[in-house]
Amino acid sequence: MASEVSDWQARALGRLRGGGRRTGGARDAVISVLDRHDCAVSAQETSELLGREGLEVGIASVYRALETLHSLGLVRRLELGDGVARFEPALPSGEHHHHVVCEVCGQVTPFHDDGLEAAMLSVEASLPHSVSSHEVVIHGTCAGCAEPSDA
Repeated sequence: MASEVSDWQARALGRLRGGGRRTGGARDAVISVLDRHDCAVSAQETSELLGREGLEVGIASVYRALETLHSLGLVRRLELGDGVARFEPALPSGEHHHHVVCEVCGQVTPFHDDGLEAAMLSVEASLPHSVSSHEVVIHGTCAGCAEPSDA
């Protein structure tokens, strides 16, 4: 999948240029951050990651870049139940993963399960809707936040 994510970065930059939109600056930086992460990141997390790299990109510019990428269908916008929108590349193949969210610290962990995907396709086939996507979010407690066992 790493190759496909890198392909996504080239596709995203090409779509921006081909659509007459400006590239460079915040948009290129946001695309680069999304390309390097294996799971969804929020605008705030993106801004913080850019700051750690020595790039000062205002949070408003990060939000604008993410919304532009979303409007072009280049990123998936995810609402994981904590009131924070997160974004991750929308891969051309449609390959995706689902998420486990720690209810204590908010850590988001990606997961993929072929059996779950097969079940989702079966459910989708039985619905009176044309399904464009699906998202599964599991909530629980990560190992770092779990209470030590009494055993």
